[in-house]
Amino acid sequence: MWSALRALGKQWSLQARVLEDHKLVREGPYRFVRHPIYSGILGMIVAGGLAWTHWIGSTIALVLFGVGTAIRVQSEEKLLREQFGAEFEDYKRNVPAVLPIKL
Repeated sequence: MWSALRALGKQWSLQARVLEDHKLVREGPYRFVRHPIYSGILGMIVAGGLAWTHWIGSTIALVLFGVGTAIRVQSEEKLLREQFGAEFEDYKRNVPAVLPIKL
């Protein structure tokens, strides 16, 4: 997650937005997944669930995270598609969203 924040630099924000001089970041962890911060959060949920939580709590957390992340990813990718067009579509075709595996 820290590596992703460093790669984004000033472009990172809690609010999904595109800056005037925004660039499509494809280096660092963005080479492997389009949303590495969400990958890191997923890893923390899984690790926390294995270490401290009953499987029912872990399942609920994963479902809520999955739904929330899907909504957020759609919002962010809509902005990126509008800003970068074909460049973003190429990136999306070649780099998976959250898990570093191609389905």
